[in-house]
Amino acid sequence: MKGTTSLATVTLPRGHVLEIATAGPERAMPLVFHGGTPSAATLFPEMVGAALTRGLRVVTYSRPGYAGSTPLHGRSVADAAADVTAVLDALGAGACVTLGWSGGGPHALACAALMPGRCRAAVSLAGVAPYSAEGLDWLAGMAAENIEEFEVALSGETALTRWLETAARAMSAVTGEDVAAALGGLVSEVDRRALSGDFAERQAESIRRAVSQGIAGWRDDDIAFVRDWGFELGAIRVPVAVWQGDQDRMVPFDHGRWLAQHVPGARARLRSGEGHLSLGVAAIDQIVGDLAELAAL
Repeated sequence: MKGTTSLATVTLPRGHVLEIATAGPERAMPLVFHGGTPSAATLFPEMVGAALTRGLRVVTYSRPGYAGSTPLHGRSVADAAADVTAVLDALGAGACVTLGWSGGGPHALACAALMPGRCRAAVSLAGVAPYSAEGLDWLAGMAAENIEEFEVALSGETALTRWLETAARAMSAVTGEDVAAALGGLVSEVDRRALSGDFAERQAESIRRAVSQGIAGWRDDDIAFVRDWGFELGAIRVPVAVWQGDQDRMVPFDHGRWLAQHVPGARARLRSGEGHLSLGVAAIDQIVGDLAELAAL
């Protein structure tokens, strides 16, 4: 199984195109996976295996502006719900469960809030909290690279575009062998150990593909994170689990703690000794198991 092969494209009602990748039986309930920032549609064998064991089909997509997906300038986090609805319709699928890792976390929560008739359960894995979160120092605990990136994002789109164009040039040829070094201070020691072998290769390929057509997807993600998300967390009525590690330098532990306290009824999975990447590597079977249990599958 190739990790990032786009198996199909879906044209959405608004006219933009999304590339998607799927693995598993066509009639099975989709586990819709939202990748991080930046990323393109990637199939991780461990996730696919955990999903298949529970009778689920993995469906992932490149958000607008990444890889083969048409940019949607000015999109909000909430727009993910319409995108996922269109993907499900194109696949002939009804209900789904959803998992968002890192920058994908808010998009999974958007599906939980705005697709209550179709999204049966959601997981935020090392996902960011809203920038306006009351009582949360949003940048505190992030590595210097992320602090710089989001401070530039807050200064405006023009400055962010220039910053990301420079960053993307460095990422456009990243390999599995050097992806940890390329991420610099963003990876803790436990994450550095996790970034090896096939997992590192898939992460590197996902990043390369994400910036292969420019920085529109990365830019629009960053802008969307620091603006109003377009929905209220309090509107979520479907079961949610929040997974977060305390060795995370990309999305600090307090983000997960805040989400666990503010998403109604959230199941808190706050882990010591795990980082931004290592948590997903070590616990993906448990995470998918959480989804299945929350959805009563």
